[in-house]
Amino acid sequence: MVNRALMTLVLLGAPLAAQAESIAVVDMGAVFEQLPQREQISQSLKSEFGDRMAEVQKMQDEMRSMMEKQQRDGALMNETQKTELSRKFEALKSDYQLKGKALDEDLRRRQGEEQNKLLVKVQKAINTIAEKEKYDLVLERRAVVYVKPNADISGKVVEALSKGK
Repeated sequence: MVNRALMTLVLLGAPLAAQAESIAVVDMGAVFEQLPQREQISQSLKSEFGDRMAEVQKMQDEMRSMMEKQQRDGALMNETQKTELSRKFEALKSDYQLKGKALDEDLRRRQGEEQNKLLVKVQKAINTIAEKEKYDLVLERRAVVYVKPNADISGKVVEALSKGK
């Protein structure tokens, strides 16, 4: 009876041991941080949204100078001048908030689009490496408590994507 139990454990354990050898992990965060395409995407977005960013920055600087003027010259201004400056400031603030929010939304949307394109490339590289090296399973590094360094294929993914650009 004991021999049967031991034999059953050995037979059940053999496939698990064989599968453990064909598991790899990828640290997606590290992969995305190291990709050279990330800098290209950043430059592309800067050129695409640069004018709008500059406009929003100019409005912010203008609001700052208005606040400084109000603090510096507030005691010397009459009520009409104070009211006029206050109205200009509120109008500029409203416009700034509107344009800033629109810019943030557009920029976030475009970053998401570019990241999704890059994610497709990363997934293809992972699939290629997994097939080439005959891994049965590739897991995200954050989902694993412990892994041997030789089972981490993150560097290989970055290398493959760096060559392919």
